[in-house]
Amino acid sequence: MSFTTADVVKLRKVTGAGMMDCKNALGEADGDFDRALEIIREKGKLVASKRADREATEGAVLAKTTEDKKFGALVVLNCETDFVAKNENFVAFADSILNVALNQKSENLDGLKGQDLDGRTIEAQVTEQTGVIGEKLDLSYYGKIDAESVVSYIHPGNKLATLVGFNKADVDEHVAKDVAMQVAAMAPVSVDTDSIPQEVIDKELEIAKEKFRLEGKPEAMLDKIAHGALNKWYKEVTLLNQAFIKDGKISVKEYLAQHDKELKVTGFERYTLNA
Repeated sequence: MSFTTADVVKLRKVTGAGMMDCKNALGEADGDFDRALEIIREKGKLVASKRADREATEGAVLAKTTEDKKFGALVVLNCETDFVAKNENFVAFADSILNVALNQKSENLDGLKGQDLDGRTIEAQVTEQTGVIGEKLDLSYYGKIDAESVVSYIHPGNKLATLVGFNKADVDEHVAKDVAMQVAAMAPVSVDTDSIPQEVIDKELEIAKEKFRLEGKPEAMLDKIAHGALNKWYKEVTLLNQAFIKDGKISVKEYLAQHDKELKVTGFERYTLNA
């Protein structure tokens, strides 16, 4: 069975593979388009297998909210090189995965990988694109926020993104974006002190006591000094207690209160490839 240039172009459009790869696949399939499509996919799996031990530390970190701003999703699609990470087709592929996450409101990463994208699972599509691009790809992270209002922020370059949820709808866009940028810049570990697990607090106190003990502080004073250090730590790692990046004289909590005393942050997601 013969094939035409139009068949090659069609196969390239469907798979994203190179012209020669498509031509060779059609030749191997004796012009059978469906079989050629399978060959391209099979070779994608082969490339994925060969590159399984490679490190995929570059990629795209994207976040977005639904139109009603009540649900937000964040995805991380990794690749091997910054060159591929900046490719518009790669970013578009990551964005298509993000759109599925938003539309389906996926519960977790495994659930997202099993969702349908253009007739195949996202996991299968990632494997296939490994063959098309020639680099190991990995959908490594998925985060979500459900709230009365959610804002997303993507730092230029697609290496860092955040989601922040609020307890009220129709939050001032400027205020919401400021908080999302605060999360991006200052990397808090929790919203406030109440959301830090007690075992983490106990560990921090233990570390502080040992530090001051080694510095020769009196044993009777260690507990008081350690709690002082803990309070300082709270201001560094809890979002609401952090100094507001646009005005270091007030905390994020005070900044929110200036605009709406009832406004609260319900949760956040942050991911970066720069750390």
